Amino acid sequence: MQSYCIPSALAALFRTFEICFTAPGFRHFVSLMTGWVLVRGPHTISRVLRVVRRLRRSAHHASAYRFLSHGRWSIDAVGHVVLGLFLPWLPQRVLAIVDDTLCPKCGRQLFGVGIHHDTTLSTYHRDGRRIDTCRPGHSWVVLAIHVPCPWASERGWAIPLLFRLYRTPGRCPAASYRKRSELAVELIALLGSWLGPDRGLDVTGDGAYCCKTVLRRIPQQVRFVGPLPLGAALYDTVDRPSLRGRPRRKGYRVASPRTRLAQQRGWEEAEVLMYGRPVRVQIFTCVCIWYPSAGTSPVRIVITRGRRGALDGRAYVSTDPGLSAEEVLATYARRWLLEVSFRDIKQELGFEDPRNGWWRRPHGRRDDTCRPPARDLTSRKGKNAVERTAPLAGLVYALALRWYLENGRPALDVARARRLAPWYRHKHAVSFPDMLAALRREIWREQFRRMRLGTRIRRIALNLCEMAGLAA
Repeated sequence: MQSYCIPSALAALFRTFEICFTAPGFRHFVSLMTGWVLVRGPHTISRVLRVVRRLRRSAHHASAYRFLSHGRWSIDAVGHVVLGLFLPWLPQRVLAIVDDTLCPKCGRQLFGVGIHHDTTLSTYHRDGRRIDTCRPGHSWVVLAIHVPCPWASERGWAIPLLFRLYRTPGRCPAASYRKRSELAVELIALLGSWLGPDRGLDVTGDGAYCCKTVLRRIPQQVRFVGPLPLGAALYDTVDRPSLRGRPRRKGYRVASPRTRLAQQRGWEEAEVLMYGRPVRVQIFTCVCIWYPSAGTSPVRIVITRGRRGALDGRAYVSTDPGLSAEEVLATYARRWLLEVSFRDIKQELGFEDPRNGWWRRPHGRRDDTCRPPARDLTSRKGKNAVERTAPLAGLVYALALRWYLENGRPALDVARARRLAPWYRHKHAVSFPDMLAALRREIWREQFRRMRLGTRIRRIALNLCEMAGLAA
């Protein structure tokens, strides 16, 4: 670590990952992480290595690719270390957020590429019909943890912790195919084992994960909060066992959320904090059984409607009946933080930019590009390269936030951002691009300090870096 021109605080964070790698692998890890922070534009591995060479690190470029494809390390072990770094900022009950995101890529020779639904391009026609758009690429199931903001209680971040690549049924063997919900259950169980019995675990996700596969397979001590279909079949709880025959598992059928929205009784006015601002809504809540998905366990149902009445109705479910309606709504609202993290790691850190993980057909053999390959392309080289490279962007996101929590100066960075862009008068909180810019300036400042430049020349060099777009 002595030859690397990185700040001491960042070097201390890097040293916590030594247990995950061999000695040569750890050197490649530090180089890739440092270059990933400093690179501008597309975050391909070649561009990251180009920045690394500017910092006088002369490792051969092929060794970095072999580190990703053949190295003896696990991305889950790295996520375990990231969890330990944020434990001092986590509450007693940890909130996890699960969701999936699409990284558009094309090419039949790229491991794991499939045709997936793209929610960002899907829209609605003027007559109300939904227009769905599908694109080729990698679909990642991500589990993140919610970290509260120390200097603003109403804000927080979603730190990506665990990643799984979803493969379509036509591109993988039938024995190894797993649905996105099954991958989510695996990630939730792994995070719960890391936290142990001392900390509780709450999980929230969208409608794709609020289903039978997740609700019936997650550990008993895990609480899940998610959206409820308006036409869900709900049943009353069983008050007393039946005297004859098999014991009843559920009571009589009760009104569905769509039916409740059309009724006028039982609603209460409440002001809840959702998405960082107070919202005035009408709430109906009850404890019942959602037998098709949650089984016989009682759940808390929360139905909301706004000013437009039934047209603006939403329904939510919590596997813990003891939660209040306000807690259910506030927990589900934090799900949006993971969408913000996806935006940051894609636009600022190039989550979908790396292109390694290709396989090459034998020389002279032609391949039909209109049909899927006849054999399973699960080579160890391509599989490891794809499953390890893209999650590095989430790791850089976590490291930048962790460094800023201890060494950042939010007030100065906000003042600096407003000075550079005075038209942003509503900016009162530091964003992730501000944190990343602060970390880049600190790395370049350490680089210039090692050059033993004078104070005035160092200041000029930093200004030139900012003007060139290398630090800001």
